[in-house]
Amino acid sequence: MPFFHTVVWLDHHHAQLIHFDAEQSETRKLHAHSHATSQHASEVRTQHEFFGKVCDALDGMESVLMTGGHTVQADFRHYVDKHRPALVPRITGWETVDHPSEAQLLALGRQRRHQAVIGLVTGQ
Repeated sequence: MPFFHTVVWLDHHHAQLIHFDAEQSETRKLHAHSHATSQHASEVRTQHEFFGKVCDALDGMESVLMTGGHTVQADFRHYVDKHRPALVPRITGWETVDHPSEAQLLALGRQRRHQAVIGLVTGQ
């Protein structure tokens, strides 16, 4: 079943993506692969590869709510602005949260999606 909305919980090493609609959801987890090398800035390349995987997993989504710690959100936002600008208008919100359960994350995504729809209808 195709989904069009996603809520993502992100840290620098893991991502939990929940694609959802009003009745159903599907969870996907992504993990960063560490490439321990002596090359300069290898951590940055690893982070960019991971953020790229997260962006690829969001392909086709109409709205995305990004959640996680403040620092990782800032890093991800910078990556998206610079490397994946087409994704920017589909990220409909940023929420700082600390390790929510899957149920809490899904509830937050549905609540924020519902608020966005009400805002469109009422013009707010």
